[in-house]
Amino acid sequence: MSNRLMDTYAPLPVSFERGEGAWLWDTEGNRYLDAVSGIAVCNLGHAHPAVSEAVCQQAEKLLHTSNLYHIPLQQALAESLTRLAGMDKAFFCNSGAEANEAAIKLARLYGHQRGVKTPTIIVTDGSFHGRTLATLSATGNRRIQAGFEPLVRGFVRVEYSDLEAIRNVAKNDPDVVAVLVEPVQGEGGVRVPDDDYLPGLRQLCDEQEWLLMLDEVQTGMGRTGKMFAFQHTAIVPDVMTLAKGLGNGLPIGACLARGKAAEVFQPGSHATTFGGNPLVCSGALAVIRTLETEGIPSRAAGLATRMLERFRETLADLPHVREIRGKGMMFGLELDRPCGELVAKALEARLLINVTAGNVIRLLPPLILSETEADELVDRVCRLIEAFSSLDSEAA
Repeated sequence: MSNRLMDTYAPLPVSFERGEGAWLWDTEGNRYLDAVSGIAVCNLGHAHPAVSEAVCQQAEKLLHTSNLYHIPLQQALAESLTRLAGMDKAFFCNSGAEANEAAIKLARLYGHQRGVKTPTIIVTDGSFHGRTLATLSATGNRRIQAGFEPLVRGFVRVEYSDLEAIRNVAKNDPDVVAVLVEPVQGEGGVRVPDDDYLPGLRQLCDEQEWLLMLDEVQTGMGRTGKMFAFQHTAIVPDVMTLAKGLGNGLPIGACLARGKAAEVFQPGSHATTFGGNPLVCSGALAVIRTLETEGIPSRAAGLATRMLERFRETLADLPHVREIRGKGMMFGLELDRPCGELVAKALEARLLINVTAGNVIRLLPPLILSETEADELVDRVCRLIEAFSSLDSEAA
């Protein structure tokens, strides 16, 4: 069969036809342990019964009406998310990039309403906020920006987890209106900031009357051991974006806001055709109910701590392992050389992993892993790295 798809991906030579929990089966009947979760999407694993039931029941009743009309399920989802996050209002869209677009537009409108002619947002190196023109301009990765110039103006870039750099911007740029950061950088290599970073940002934003905007597209919905990553601290952002795990595979994103930020948008300021339709909201509500009633984030946090300790114990003496990082069910195993080839080698071993930033094995397993599955995942990954290191040693 000829390929009629645009060449935007280079997919691995496998096709999956069904999944259950942390496992996927390909079209040949082979079973794979999934340590990627659809890139931090299937936090509840594959084919979770509560989500499947909610989607099936809603699909039999109503899929879409548009936001020209009230959508009760959307209101219910907004109530749940704002309650959990300590926010005031929500805007629903279809992806993380769209959620971040909404946040960027909100910040610019906030600036203009304050009389700032060229509103500017502080972003960080190593960040990833999406692939639309505005969000890739905000992203701190030159590789994904190349070829799409001219980029969108209005962003100032600083080092991640560097409060002094942001203080310097505050002294020299009167047009700054917001800071947009990830609580943990995912695509950037699972980089966990210093403990004082988010509290320091909150203090700076309060002093400068800036909006603190957190991109929790990857870290949200229990991924780091709390419902939202900012909840590891005492702060609350002004704006927060969500997607990925919110729908467990359904295309839904959200931009939450509180206080002055929640009053910026008015009818006509922003819109979406599909965002927050009855189908995706029914699935997202099932996700939230399951995470809350079963205490999944806290259980996953305990399991993740054990996994991280085992990674460090097992790989501590390997010379090619530079650092092992983690926050909840986000693991970054940084090697001292490029290791993209390990993705294919893992596939051969019936294991799904991801390599990001060139030399970081990124693991984003489902939060519902059993202890046995967690141990198996650690064992398989460690064997993979050990074999990679021994091959390199033999070649030397």
